[in-house]
Amino acid sequence: MQPGTLELVRRKALALWEEHDLLREPIAVKARTLTVHEAIGDPEGEDFPLQKGKERLMEAEFRGAKGQAFTDRFGDFSGTLADVAAMPLENNFRRAVFVASVNATVRGLGLCDRTIHCRDKEPNECAAKFSRYISERFGDVRITQVGFQPKIIQALSERFALKVLDLDPDNIGTVQYNTEILGPDRKDDALARADLLVVTGSTLANDTVGAFLDDRPIIFYGTTIAGAAALMGWERFCAKAL
Repeated sequence: MQPGTLELVRRKALALWEEHDLLREPIAVKARTLTVHEAIGDPEGEDFPLQKGKERLMEAEFRGAKGQAFTDRFGDFSGTLADVAAMPLENNFRRAVFVASVNATVRGLGLCDRTIHCRDKEPNECAAKFSRYISERFGDVRITQVGFQPKIIQALSERFALKVLDLDPDNIGTVQYNTEILGPDRKDDALARADLLVVTGSTLANDTVGAFLDDRPIIFYGTTIAGAAALMGWERFCAKAL
């Protein structure tokens, strides 16, 4: 059986940690749940999943470098990278601990940047930059966006033919910025019509990322996938993160 995408990321991370002898060090890796204000400040709207209480940002720290991961199953963890490496990635909490730890360590080793979520007006500014970037690089393309990020939906819907997929029942079936939010039962149709996929990094933490990796162009967005994108060679857009 071929290993899944998350397992491939785990193997890359483990090899990196072993290469730098990090597993042998008594390194404490902690993840804490951020409040909405700590995570994103006031982003000029009330429709982010964080604001609705559906998700939280887990944050890990390694040698002063911080890494984050969105998750809908959150809590605290304290241990070493050896503990993280041995942890079965069988639920969203454990995957979030792993992903945040990867982000913090890859950032700490200088292999990636922009691992801390942007705040206040910056999500809106990032979305506008993202729309321009796609237009300049790909032209007039049909986009399927995976994940409910309202500012990106707003920016992309103004310029492109857009479909949006999400897992939250409260979002599915609603119309946001003239764009219907589709559920998993519409995934095949939404993907089939797309020239470009724009995919939230949260798909790594919930272990659905492999469903969106195919031969067409894909751009991940957000901080959650920062470290994995660097390890795997995936394209990521995140213009305003720290």
